[in-house]
Amino acid sequence: MIAMYKIAVMGGRDTVMGFKALGLDTFPVSDPAEAKETFNIITAPEERYAVIYLEENLSKSLSHEISRFSEKVSPAIILIPGRDGSQGLSLQALHAAALRAIGTDIFK
Repeated sequence: MIAMYKIAVMGGRDTVMGFKALGLDTFPVSDPAEAKETFNIITAPEERYAVIYLEENLSKSLSHEISRFSEKVSPAIILIPGRDGSQGLSLQALHAAALRAIGTDIFK
């Protein structure tokens, strides 16, 4: 049997609803407590999400939860800008991941 992995998008309602049309599993959250609860549910092994797109404004309140996956292949936690635009956190996360993977700063 082939394992089927899913893709999730978590963030504010305005941010995630566009992804629903693409067939992705969407998880609109309205506050940090709801975000933490939802994140813990969707990162459970039985949920089988390979990629979780996370609105970057939630990353500060979920930093401890996100750090549990920093050295794991799956799920990949990818920060995306929200409705109000980028806070620069997604680029910082990409920079850190590239530095870890390659061992040199390719963004210089």
